[in-house]
Amino acid sequence: MSPSNLPARSGGKILIDALVQQKVSHIFCVPGESFLAALDALHDASAITTVICRQEGGAAMMAEAMAKLTGEPGVCFVTRGPGATNASSGIHVAAQDSTPMVLLIGQVATDALSREAFQEIDYTRFYGAIAKHVEQVYDAARLPEIMSRAFHTACNGRPGPVVVVLPEDVLRESASVADVPRRRVLNGVPSPEDIQSVGRLLRAAKHPLVIAGGRNWNQVSRAALHQFAQNWRLPIAAAWRYHDVFDHSDPHYVGDVGIGMNPGLEGALKTSDLVIALGVRLGEMTTKGYTRLQVPLPEQKLIHIFQSPEELGRVYYPELAIASGAPQAALALAELEAPANPAWADDTGRLREDYLKWTTPGAAPGPVNLAEVMATLDAIAAEDAIVCNGAGNNTGWLHRFFRFSGDRRQLAPTSGSMGYGLPAAIGAALACPGRQVITIVGDGDLQMTSQELATLAQHNLAVVVIVVNNAMFGTIRMHQEMHYPGRTSNTDLRNPDFCALAGAHGLASARVTQTDEFAPALRQALAATGSTLIELVTDAEAISHTATLSDLRARSR
Repeated sequence: MSPSNLPARSGGKILIDALVQQKVSHIFCVPGESFLAALDALHDASAITTVICRQEGGAAMMAEAMAKLTGEPGVCFVTRGPGATNASSGIHVAAQDSTPMVLLIGQVATDALSREAFQEIDYTRFYGAIAKHVEQVYDAARLPEIMSRAFHTACNGRPGPVVVVLPEDVLRESASVADVPRRRVLNGVPSPEDIQSVGRLLRAAKHPLVIAGGRNWNQVSRAALHQFAQNWRLPIAAAWRYHDVFDHSDPHYVGDVGIGMNPGLEGALKTSDLVIALGVRLGEMTTKGYTRLQVPLPEQKLIHIFQSPEELGRVYYPELAIASGAPQAALALAELEAPANPAWADDTGRLREDYLKWTTPGAAPGPVNLAEVMATLDAIAAEDAIVCNGAGNNTGWLHRFFRFSGDRRQLAPTSGSMGYGLPAAIGAALACPGRQVITIVGDGDLQMTSQELATLAQHNLAVVVIVVNNAMFGTIRMHQEMHYPGRTSNTDLRNPDFCALAGAHGLASARVTQTDEFAPALRQALAATGSTLIELVTDAEAISHTATLSDLRARSR
């Protein structure tokens, strides 16, 4: 049917119909007068759930977390000026975490552009260095084309956030135009020659190590990665905050490569002769400031498998570069014929034993032992629980002592963004109703987005929010103790009563001041129909999972 024979629709209606074509299930939104025509169209879009949030940074993080979990691009809608700038914290997470996302921004009318009108910003300049693509719409008839481009760009190659700017008069004007079907999904696959080259390099190695990560793993591709590890008896390590990529109960899992990692595994990485980086960029946290592998020529031979060719050779020169999605590569690697007795089999067993020792809780200062708490969480949480976290030293205990086995999934910011844990849990609970959703946040971390407790309550979600309260910005305090001994400042926190804060939002709460109080509090929270906040009152002496305050001060003398 030609456009002239199609009924006229408002730009807002064309936009929302385009989202329906893309199978968008949720839009995370703080409403604004700049996109009233789109809000009106949402009123009739029964296929889309609009989640009204309290601040645009939280809304963007919810959309990003849902995208991580589902593999579908997250969608966030915000108003111009302050709304759009608030959302940048979540867009930065999506950029660094390679998460597909579309941010829709209401803009001033086209006749007011470039006059510094009320709340006007040039978003091409503002978001140009963060987003994968930024585009402003000037004609409602082009909305189907532009939205199709936005979703294709967000999802293909290295995924990332795309920003679409929508002047309010464009959303009000009418046009007769056809919808564009759902995006084409492109997944690069390795060639047979690439896979045979992997086998050749592996057979020549004596001490290989796999660092795995990335998203969009399903049961079949996860099973293939486990089969590859089993066939070749390979040690598999998870990259920074991709802990759920490989089952921690598997005898080939040897730990995570990130901040505060097991010294034994770190030594094995540095002395390995072949590293297979599967689905990860090898960023700063995984490489410890680009020191675990030498830049640009690693001492280890490097097989780098990543879906975007632009990332291959960007920092590290690879012996073998394969432009492929990690799940697709795993399917091919599972079929690769392996030797009967690989030379490194003993390495794998030794690293596994070292991992089990490293993750066994020990003594800790204060009445609440966070290692024991995380081990308890591991023992009680469901086999398909979704566990979220934000930023801060408190995450080290989770990463070390909690095991992502079975179908457990992790939602965490590789960008290290504060405030992520609570919005991520909301996104997870909306995406996967019926599954346990647990988020571990620090006292400073929670207060970055604590207003989203109201969003949690408004949507009647069941989330367990575990707040680690040591009354300070612990990570910054740790660095002050190490680099400016005796001169700590500006890191102490006078916190609210977190249980009272939960109660003000109609949520249940519990305060834990002794380790043995945690298990009953957690069981009660998981049995509840709504959300519960559990406050863990911890000792400042327990500054990290690898050192106490006294340790740091002793080292600085």
